[in-house]
Amino acid sequence: MRKTFALAVAAIALAGCGVLPGQQGGGGEERQTRAAAEGQATSASTAPQEQASSAPPQQTEVIASREAKVGGGDTYGKARVDVTGLKRQGRTLSLTWTVTALDGDVNLHNGLGGGPLDFTVSSVSLIDPVNAKRYRVARNGTEQGAACVCSGTQGQFLKPGEASTLYAVFAAPPADVTKINIEMPMFGVITDVPIS
Repeated sequence: MRKTFALAVAAIALAGCGVLPGQQGGGGEERQTRAAAEGQATSASTAPQEQASSAPPQQTEVIASREAKVGGGDTYGKARVDVTGLKRQGRTLSLTWTVTALDGDVNLHNGLGGGPLDFTVSSVSLIDPVNAKRYRVARNGTEQGAACVCSGTQGQFLKPGEASTLYAVFAAPPADVTKINIEMPMFGVITDVPIS
């Protein structure tokens, strides 16, 4: 009886983690084939453990930039986003960027997430114009509350001159895609960003 119970608990735990075959991984492209989804489940279940111990390496060279008036609620200002890295690593793509407040107040606290209580950059996405696909931030599971493999932004209200460096991990587009568009809430779309 104990053996059966232990096996049942182990199977439920593995199914919840997305380890069992046939589980679809979190994040990635919106239009997926079954084989791509199974491949992402494997990478999505291992990537967060690596990300938890260290974020993608910081790069300082700016490869794309955009300024915008940003705001929400009673927090308004002008900010610049500098993309400092878009690196393909196996089946994933790591995006790093810095947001600098230029004027007024900039709300990163919940300005890049999926709602007022999402204190992450989970609403940032990549758009592949060649294959007409959108890539969303990877998730560490398939359930409703699965955390994104990305920066948290809780408590980040930037004053002029202050900056915040952020990251997000995505499923990688096909190898023949060398440039991609980045869509960021508050900032709009940054086009033709080179992938290294």
